[in-house]
Amino acid sequence: MNASLSAAASHPPSVDPNRAIRAGHNKEYPREVWWFVASFIALVALSRSLSWATSKLLSGRRPTAAQKTKDAEAGVTPPARRFSWRNVPLTVVNAYRVVAFRWTLQIGKSYTLNLAEVFITVAYVVGLFTWEFVNTTTTTGQKLDVSYWSGRAGAIATSQLPLVTALGTKNNPIAYITGISYDKLNYAHRMTARVVFVLLWVHGGSKASSGFLVPVAYDEWFTRIGLTALIAFTILIVVSLRPIRARAYELFYFTHFLMILVFLLGAYFHTNNQHVSTYVWPCFLIWGLDRALRLARLVFHNHLYFVLQKKNNNNKNNNNTTTTTAAATTAHPLDASAELLSPHCVRLHLKRPPHFRWTPGQTAFLTMPGVSACPLEAHPFTIASVDARYQLAGAPKTPEKQGAGTDATPYWQELVFLVNVREGFTRRLGESAKRGEKVKVLVDGPYGFSPDLDDDETVVLVAGGSGVSFTLSTFLGVLSHVQNGKSKCRKVVFIWSVREASHIDWISKTLTEALELAPPELEISIRLFVTSGSAPERPWADNDEDDEKHDEGEEDDSVHSHSSSSGTAIGKSRPSSLLAFSAVRVTQGRPDLAALLGDAAEAGAGAGRVSVTVCGSQGIARVCRAALRIPLAATLNGGPSVVLHVESFGYA
Repeated sequence: MNASLSAAASHPPSVDPNRAIRAGHNKEYPREVWWFVASFIALVALSRSLSWATSKLLSGRRPTAAQKTKDAEAGVTPPARRFSWRNVPLTVVNAYRVVAFRWTLQIGKSYTLNLAEVFITVAYVVGLFTWEFVNTTTTTGQKLDVSYWSGRAGAIATSQLPLVTALGTKNNPIAYITGISYDKLNYAHRMTARVVFVLLWVHGGSKASSGFLVPVAYDEWFTRIGLTALIAFTILIVVSLRPIRARAYELFYFTHFLMILVFLLGAYFHTNNQHVSTYVWPCFLIWGLDRALRLARLVFHNHLYFVLQKKNNNNKNNNNTTTTTAAATTAHPLDASAELLSPHCVRLHLKRPPHFRWTPGQTAFLTMPGVSACPLEAHPFTIASVDARYQLAGAPKTPEKQGAGTDATPYWQELVFLVNVREGFTRRLGESAKRGEKVKVLVDGPYGFSPDLDDDETVVLVAGGSGVSFTLSTFLGVLSHVQNGKSKCRKVVFIWSVREASHIDWISKTLTEALELAPPELEISIRLFVTSGSAPERPWADNDEDDEKHDEGEEDDSVHSHSSSSGTAIGKSRPSSLLAFSAVRVTQGRPDLAALLGDAAEAGAGAGRVSVTVCGSQGIARVCRAALRIPLAATLNGGPSVVLHVESFGYA
């Protein structure tokens, strides 16, 4: 008996060596994954910085428009387009742009991924699952042992939660590091969340199917709370699928908020039991900081709204003789005017909040307590107007008195939004506009980045429907920068496709004023396409025969004249109607974007960089990408260098 006890004491129970190895891997591999992700983010930031520096360097080597004009007057012919080794760096850059951003993978009828997004998705999935299944052989030689990769799946998935949270915020630190706006990073937010979702089910499913979770284990509180978190995350992933998100956005909006709260709380307590909650609590910090910044910005920009409302309420109480109409007029002086332009579009006009500054193409989140299902619900919309910094010389400095249903002016002293009417929030806004009601609007922003077009000598702007909010503000910004000598742009092509001719009136007054005040050295061509109904009549017939007569009888002033020193043909005529400008051409039918963009690119060959900025549906963006897949040989032989900016709206 004593001998056996002595033997047992001298030989303690053996410890499974695999357990220590598994614990080490579960601690170290999530850190390695983060080094992998951080290195990629740094690479993107470095690449964009080098791209910016290269574009600035190359733009400095290009001949300016004044030099070209001087050479033309001196009879110097530009060199013929031919192969040159000097074109190789630019060719490499253009090849990268074409392959990464213009070759696409179409999923279904309305969803498109460019190859850059495909590459990022594949790299992320391969990277995470490589760390998930590498070194899973036990000390006895059993490969892919479930005890190795089961817990590791949960550890790696948990480590990625701060990344998923950061990518989903509006004040996105990754956006400022990489220069990619939050709305474009939203794809990465959804992609990383779905990869984490798969890893979590690998973790939970393997535990359940391999016998690690025996029935008694389900009585453990941390197991039950882990299952609750996984179920909440599953519900969130289901409602975030594009068909559901597009058809029931408000359901997605509120479900997202509730389920992510349940998931993160459950994840924290579940992982804290295993001493790996280090990656979960930063999610609350990131989310809370984003919300605090948005709340602070909301109060800062809208504080005058509450002050005036309080004063007006006091005045109303002190003056009982005020009529109901007058009270309604003075109760909320900063309320927005909602105008139903068509059954599918509402235009919002509101006074610019104090200290609110933005650049063309940026967005703002609008909170409308009287329209939203929840008073704190906010929706993003592109600002169609421009800040006072972009006011054109000669423009009116004080607002003009307007009648109902007209454009509010001036366009740089107010916030204007064109809202596409769908279901839910926008449908209720459309109903308020139809009744002629003013709406209470709180503004948070601006968000996003504006495309840098100052080094582009030819700027092409393409929009479909309400996407003109982005291209109109960008157009006004280009005119302002050219007028102030901040831009090298010498030609602007504005292309807009609308369903009905009456939709042109949405921006006709603004375009008319812009054309009247445009700098004389800038060529402008505005192409409007009416896809249904009939095109509006103009002072002269818009057909080939009359165009030929016009060209033969007099100089074509559809673009600004470079030789005029006292003004442009457009500026001198100052017609009251947009369609009276010869720079404006209205065509019945859909635009042939491939031909239009091809012509613009060829016209810009040898004349500096060409940029194409697109805001519209996935279909419009897809056509523009395909049209700008410029062959390598063309760029090597001195062909155009084209930069493409895509702002696709909708539920991507």
